[in-house]
Amino acid sequence: MAVMRTVTLIGKPGCHLCDDARAVVSEVCAQVGARWEEKDITQDEELYRRYWEQIPVVLVDGAQHDFWRVDPQRLRAALGA
Repeated sequence: MAVMRTVTLIGKPGCHLCDDARAVVSEVCAQVGARWEEKDITQDEELYRRYWEQIPVVLVDGAQHDFWRVDPQRLRAALGA
């Protein structure tokens, strides 16, 4: 039985790199059947403290995968596709 993978995009409103990352994450997740969610660092003090210099940050199953730019091929590979 296949395990559902989860991609988390951490960013903030008004961030053009976050907008670019969202498009890549959304497309890749739709292609491979992975679930994705988005978290806003301005709404979470711990996320802000941890990632504010790196946004957008992409986690795969809770582990940091990428930051600033998301490579679609690298994300597909991380998701096993």
